[in-house]
Amino acid sequence: MMPPLSDPLTLDEHRELARELEATCARLRALSSVVTDVYGPESRAAFSARRSVEWIEHLRREMQVQAERDHPGIVAGLYS
Repeated sequence: MMPPLSDPLTLDEHRELARELEATCARLRALSSVVTDVYGPESRAAFSARRSVEWIEHLRREMQVQAERDHPGIVAGLYS
């Protein structure tokens, strides 16, 4: 495992990033729904749209783990 390149995010920075990722995820879900409605659930476009939502959700889970490492005991559920 590589050492961090800079100081970890502050708790306020984690809170801001969590809000931004939540909003991004909600927007991508809405866009994915539009793409699926227009092009069908079996289209490549719909597949890619669904995957983009999955990757943002994955990033949110990973950032939760990182936030817990950065600020133990005070950030449970921050990125949920």
